[in-house]
Amino acid sequence: MKISTFFYTLWQGIKNIFRNKLFSLASVATIGACLFLFGLFYSVLANFQHIVKTAEEDVCIVVYFDEDITDSRIEEIGNMIKRRAEVSKVNFVSADDAWETFKTEYLDGYSDGFLENPLADMANYEVYLNDVSMQSALVTYLESVPGVSEVKRSELTALTLSNANKLIGYISIGIIVILLAVSVFLISNTVTIGIAVRKEEISIMKYIGATDYFVRAPFVIEGIIIGLVGASIPLGIIYFVYNRALNFIKEQFSVLSSLLNFLTIDDIFKTLVPVSLIIGVGIGFFGSFITVRKHLRV
Repeated sequence: MKISTFFYTLWQGIKNIFRNKLFSLASVATIGACLFLFGLFYSVLANFQHIVKTAEEDVCIVVYFDEDITDSRIEEIGNMIKRRAEVSKVNFVSADDAWETFKTEYLDGYSDGFLENPLADMANYEVYLNDVSMQSALVTYLESVPGVSEVKRSELTALTLSNANKLIGYISIGIIVILLAVSVFLISNTVTIGIAVRKEEISIMKYIGATDYFVRAPFVIEGIIIGLVGASIPLGIIYFVYNRALNFIKEQFSVLSSLLNFLTIDDIFKTLVPVSLIIGVGIGFFGSFITVRKHLRV
């Protein structure tokens, strides 16, 4: 494409937007509203998923050993566990460490009257997983390992967190599908009206030898610009709203903010900005491209 042709089609695309101001504004507003809602839902879901992921990191499986097991066998079992794909981290807790923890948590450090460590056979591995949904498979494997006497797990916690992750995924997919459908519909209507308004002009262009690409390009550019503007506006609003909401929670609900680790706006925007722009431009491009091919028969 020549540079002059590119700028001509770009200018025509911009003119098309102003020719149909009300419909263009409606399309921008709808895409902006859809992506604003998408951004809000994403921010909430991303924080919820982050909180669930943080909670998952604290869920562990505790592996205990047979009474007569040797130190070398314990180390061997530890190496076997570390090689498992489900495992993210393994901590060894010796019998002395277990006793010290027990005294601190339940006896307030008081241990007079205990001549020997009553937890002498309670050495264990604390096994943390990459994904709590893998817990059942790992427990089944560990229970079959010679030298392992017992495996303790938090089955209810793992099931709850796993179901929460699935719910987040289903909600996200549903919201994206609905927002995309509404936005494409509006872009399609805007481009259809633009084609109807310029029908006679397009016919003349075709009669004097204009190619299909030359005729269609301005409408596609129109859709892309509408999608880009519609995606940019809600990002600015979300940036302001999210920061204000985060500061409000920290000031008014200090206990809640200390318990829950919220994502920063930079963490949110790292994914939200490129995704929103791609969705906006994609909606504009495909909405206008499909509509032009369907209605432009001259």
